[in-house]
Amino acid sequence: MKYDFLTSLARTINSGASNSIILHGNIQDLFFTDNKYINLTGYLKSKWSIPGKILLTYELNGPIRFSSKSDKNKLKKAWNNWKISEDSTNGLQKSSDEISYFDEFETNFNDSIGRPTMALELLRQICLCSRNQNSKLKEDLIIIIESADLLLPQSGSISSLPYSDRHRISIVKDWFSDPDFISDMDSVIMLSESTSSINDLINRMPFVLDVEIPSPDLENRKHYISWFKQKETTSETPLKLWSSQTELATLCAGLTIHALRQMLKEAICFKQTLDRNMVINKVETFVKSQLGDDVVEFKKPDHTLKKDVIGSNKLKMFIKDYLIPRMTLGGKYSLTGAAISGPIGAGKTFIFEAVAAEMNMPVLVLKQIRSQWFGQTDLIFERLKRVLEALSKVMIFIDEADTQFGNLQSDTHDTEKRLTGKIQNMMSDNKNKGKIFWFLLTARIHLLSADIRRSGRAGDLIIPVLDPEDQDREDFLKWVYRAGGIKNPTTYNINKLNSATENFYPATFALLRNEVKAMDKMKKSNLKANDIIKIAEDILPDAIADVRRFQTLQALLNCSRKSLLPMKVTDSLQLEWITEISELNRKGIN
Repeated sequence: MKYDFLTSLARTINSGASNSIILHGNIQDLFFTDNKYINLTGYLKSKWSIPGKILLTYELNGPIRFSSKSDKNKLKKAWNNWKISEDSTNGLQKSSDEISYFDEFETNFNDSIGRPTMALELLRQICLCSRNQNSKLKEDLIIIIESADLLLPQSGSISSLPYSDRHRISIVKDWFSDPDFISDMDSVIMLSESTSSINDLINRMPFVLDVEIPSPDLENRKHYISWFKQKETTSETPLKLWSSQTELATLCAGLTIHALRQMLKEAICFKQTLDRNMVINKVETFVKSQLGDDVVEFKKPDHTLKKDVIGSNKLKMFIKDYLIPRMTLGGKYSLTGAAISGPIGAGKTFIFEAVAAEMNMPVLVLKQIRSQWFGQTDLIFERLKRVLEALSKVMIFIDEADTQFGNLQSDTHDTEKRLTGKIQNMMSDNKNKGKIFWFLLTARIHLLSADIRRSGRAGDLIIPVLDPEDQDREDFLKWVYRAGGIKNPTTYNINKLNSATENFYPATFALLRNEVKAMDKMKKSNLKANDIIKIAEDILPDAIADVRRFQTLQALLNCSRKSLLPMKVTDSLQLEWITEISELNRKGIN
């Protein structure tokens, strides 16, 4: 099994591009080597326990470990030579027979256990020893520092950190910025889930580079499933999906190897039948555990455009003939997604959930990416990015997108600017085309960031969802009558209900329909047309007509396809819309 991150890491070190590297991302997972799956530190040790290298690993609250006893002895001897040469430089003329620093070496290592500040300073001193010619150390050092985010934590300002944290940051800053260290062949690899969790004074140093470990791809998952089947199962193991390991690996998109192992172990232990629904539920549970229920919501829509979406006939035809084919095209010609605009209650979310159902695609609703805790927003995004890029195909819904990605002003917080920029980069990244589809739903399309509305992102397609007119409106009226058991209302009754629902929109029609169905059950007999009309006449629509008109005008004005509008667009008509918007602005509506 080949891992690209290891190749990138080795290339970065061997090329001399950097010898202080943050290895981040999926660092808590299992990796394959020597016919077994082991943790990341063990995997790195197995690859770098080679002639010419001495590997040291430091774990928080634990000792500094060597790959072998012989490596420790080599470094101990080098330390002794270095200290004696330092004495000579300082005028202490003693031979190596008269003085030994072996005990000091052991004492330093033992004293550093549970003392992270001392451990980091000791590692820095070891690098000084390594590059000193008098130490006579021939091997290069590779130092792995686990939990670097806890050793060098992020903070709003350096002054807000405890003294011990500031001291460690100072040690590492001096260490990595030392010109002799930069030009040497020793390397330090810091492990952290996120680069943003390591203090900016370290992670933004120009000579500190980062290498990301992505979530397992399809080939990684297939390899583990094959290995697990060989090691852990018998012919009697009740796992339906074993017959197609590719199908199982595809369904597991988004899971780490650890999570995949847990799912397979549970299925064997409890003799469960591993079917499609079980796998999908596991993926949903895992993603939520990574990101939090307040950040994402999984949806599995089962309503369809043809049966369940009422009206919007022109839009449904556009979706069927253009939108879905462009999304399934794949590669660089696939759509990134779309911005969906229109007044509140027009059915934006319902319609595009039906699109997901038509395409048999999961919907991931982003609710709140920002966190109140410093540094957590960047961490959440990095987790989200790894999950999304691991999924085979997913539709992202961002409801009220204008509040998530509104216009960025000069006083906007840097975290918010950074988050918006990262989302924009994901949208325009060609490698995500055909895999990740972004649907930004908003009633206030004019407040959406101009950078997101531009071509190459959601601005490729801005779709208006408008209130029903003409045949679309008649479809809603008949839909209401059907709820009362009237399948073929007369033209007279349609006109009467139309008058009674003059200011109704899709959400109000849905309310009316529920009232009709409830009344029908309460009376325990079919309603008559006049009964339904009376129910409609009794409903008082929300007093938000001006707000919805303003939102409708913005949807018309920002639409990116003439064919989606219910009228022929002219310059004079657009000027009328702009004038009406200005008048509504003067009323305080925006």
